[in-house]
Amino acid sequence: MNKKDFENLLTGIRALGATLRDELQPKITYQYTPETIKQLRTKLKLSQPDFARMIGVPAGTLRNWEQGVRRPKGPALALLRVAHKHPEAVVDALYGNVKQ
Repeated sequence: MNKKDFENLLTGIRALGATLRDELQPKITYQYTPETIKQLRTKLKLSQPDFARMIGVPAGTLRNWEQGVRRPKGPALALLRVAHKHPEAVVDALYGNVKQ
């Protein structure tokens, strides 16, 4: 991950923290449908357990999102958004330079 990508990721994480502390109001609220979550995981070529591990949620939670039983929220929603917009940055940040 280059310095610019890292700084963008860090800025987003700080904004998320401020939003969760009610210090900042989100400009846009993002919702992910079960289909878009599955498409994102498929785009990254990851199994449910691997994708869940990557974003730090139990595999059952991810399965519930993909089946529409539950919806992601909080930090998981923010990480899904980053993974959606910059999947290579998330893979690099969480896995390093490991080939998939």
